[in-house]
Amino acid sequence: MSQEELVREINNLKLLLREKEDQLIKLRYEKEILQDNGLNNKEIMRYSRQILIPSIGVPGQLKIKESSVLIIGAGGLGCPCALYLTGAGVGRIGIIDYDDIELTNLHRQLLFTINDIGRAKVNAAAEHLSKLNNNVKIIPYKIQVSSKNIMEIIKEYDVIIDATDNVPTRYLINDACVLINKPLISGSALKLEGQLTVYNYNGPCYRCVFPKPPPPETVTNCGDGGVLGAAVGTIGVLQALEALKIILKIPGVLSGRLMLFDGLEMIFRTVKLRGKSSSCAICGDNPSIDKLIDYEQFCNSRANDKNPNLSLLNNYERITVEEYRDIKNLSKPHLLIDVRSYEEFQICHLDNATNIPFTDIKSKGGLQVVKNIVDKKLKEDNNAQVYILCRRGNDSQRAVKLLKESLDDQTDRIKDIIGGIHAWAHKIDSKFPIY
Repeated sequence: MSQEELVREINNLKLLLREKEDQLIKLRYEKEILQDNGLNNKEIMRYSRQILIPSIGVPGQLKIKESSVLIIGAGGLGCPCALYLTGAGVGRIGIIDYDDIELTNLHRQLLFTINDIGRAKVNAAAEHLSKLNNNVKIIPYKIQVSSKNIMEIIKEYDVIIDATDNVPTRYLINDACVLINKPLISGSALKLEGQLTVYNYNGPCYRCVFPKPPPPETVTNCGDGGVLGAAVGTIGVLQALEALKIILKIPGVLSGRLMLFDGLEMIFRTVKLRGKSSSCAICGDNPSIDKLIDYEQFCNSRANDKNPNLSLLNNYERITVEEYRDIKNLSKPHLLIDVRSYEEFQICHLDNATNIPFTDIKSKGGLQVVKNIVDKKLKEDNNAQVYILCRRGNDSQRAVKLLKESLDDQTDRIKDIIGGIHAWAHKIDSKFPIY
């Protein structure tokens, strides 16, 4: 039997096992004794600790059982959120995600295991959550949300949770929630910090607070900036808490307030947001938006959290990794500046690279330092070129733009390397790690 045949047989057996498990769960549930209060004995035992809370009780547990929540994004936020909503007994949970599970996900997306690598996130999530609580109906949607599909989905749910990691999708989800009048719980996390608020729930929407999107080059996601699993998990759990408060109509929902979490100092603080804006383009007195728009065009960036593939330079201002390999092998005079963080530089680097992080270059003092280094190299050797390298070819473009704006002449001798270290690992040296 070939490896492919063996894998196919194993997958078929797994599928058959899941079907039999579902049948067994259904049979067991049908035999449960239903009490007059609407809960069966197993549900009472399972949820007893939260039923004992005075603000919940049996009526509250029935509200949770009859409620529905849609989680958009099955990543570092969505996984812990889904776990706690499933544990609490929310009747129906929808999970939207277009992605498959990778090894890099597992340090923070603890809903998945190493055996799930390569599977669709939503399918693995549905399987694991159903095993946690068979009373909850989990509906997976392996799609990327867009203006064409989101309205039909969110209208079926009571509460919407934004667990995504990009600006266009945030505007898309917000506008859809406003148009169909759904509360939106929005969270984000980066490094050891996080934020959480609730939009369109007796308070402002996302556009009220952020009427215009930020420039795409100023936005950092966890794939570029990094994130600690416990930090993003904290925000995901709190998203679940806010959802349950909305379902139960418990006061204190984070509407009109933004919670800021500093995991390094272990500080939670809440700031008041501006109120509902009368001039808001979608929920104001005279809204100019009455249907969903093209959000990638509106934000000038892609609606996913993968490599943004920025295009800030002309073709003549860039070279490929193959071209740089030839330059390096021929020992042509040049200066290679690696603008990744110190931590990334420690992971791997080219042996002739000078590390000056882009975060330093963005500062006035740091820009002057790199400007002096570049200026000196160009003046020492009339044939020398300057090449800027980063992780995936985005920060290197930003650095080239900054340098060219600060230097008076010879800016045609400064170029970025397309695709960065990732392209080098894929096309030149497979021993380099992908991270």
